[in-house]
Amino acid sequence: MNKLLFTLLCVLSISSVSFAQGRKLQTHAVCFYNLENLFDTQHDKGKNDYDFLPNGSYHWDTNKYENKLANMAQALCDLGTDKCPYGASIIGVSEVENDHVMDDLMAQPNMKKRGYRYVHIEGPDRRGVDCALIYNPKAFKLTKYFDKHYVYENGDTTRHTRPFLCVQGLLAGDKLTVIVCHWPSRGADDIFRQYGGRQVRALTDSIHAADPEQHIIVMGDMNDDPDNASMAECLKARREIKDMGPGDFYNPWWNVLRNKGKGTLSYQGGWNLFDQIVLNNRLMEQYKSKEYTHLTLYGYHIFTRPYLLQSEGKYKNTPKRTTSGGVWQNGYSDHLPTVTYLVKAL
Repeated sequence: MNKLLFTLLCVLSISSVSFAQGRKLQTHAVCFYNLENLFDTQHDKGKNDYDFLPNGSYHWDTNKYENKLANMAQALCDLGTDKCPYGASIIGVSEVENDHVMDDLMAQPNMKKRGYRYVHIEGPDRRGVDCALIYNPKAFKLTKYFDKHYVYENGDTTRHTRPFLCVQGLLAGDKLTVIVCHWPSRGADDIFRQYGGRQVRALTDSIHAADPEQHIIVMGDMNDDPDNASMAECLKARREIKDMGPGDFYNPWWNVLRNKGKGTLSYQGGWNLFDQIVLNNRLMEQYKSKEYTHLTLYGYHIFTRPYLLQSEGKYKNTPKRTTSGGVWQNGYSDHLPTVTYLVKAL
């Protein structure tokens, strides 16, 4: 088979083909999903995972664990299929316990069929949850990964939380850096999430300085909304493209939350949008011109399916959790996933 034809067939096998101004576009879904406590049933030394043991408060047994894996695999494999029939090319995830749960997740039949692989580095979080990145090797060519530890800038050395997972590779032949985050919870003061914003911005500034052609995406459960200081001021993720300066990011979720009233998690009858995917200038350069000669943002949405939502009761149409009020719901997550679509002209 002609080498060029073979390459084109490989491209078509992992992405949908859209049409814009008479051209074919290679389309990739890049997503984020908080998996809400993907724990196995065994204790990890040094971690406070006791609630997720058979004799723990959640009575977390093999049956619940296997159902959780199947539910997560279903949702993950549906991500991006609105535009990409073969699913997402890249999915950042949070709240995974270890390599064991990631191996079990990859072994789920629908995940295995896709050929997904993952990147995970065990972190110091005392509860034992980390970030990871799932990718389709037919689409994303992994070249490098590392983690950057979160630093308590107030000098506190007694606490530990999730590092920032930095993954680099090639998507559609273009250089792409994805940083997956899970910033300190709302149980902590705002300043601790602002530390996260500053530190991730310093990391992306250094990556951009070393290689201005890097397409950079920061994604994660920020435990803050788009207009909170950690995102808007510290990371400098802007509401409008026109307001982006050098090194800044575009945050499409700001208007989704404030103009459309949509979010990814529900609290006391209202919506928050903590699960964000923000994009650097390189990914926005051709958004309006639609030239698409390199990877460019094409679209975005909060991912919903009926199975992800409560179908009745007080919390109808909010995320269907794994456990609610101490009762196992056989649900999915307390968060909804977010999806962005990137395109490049063939």
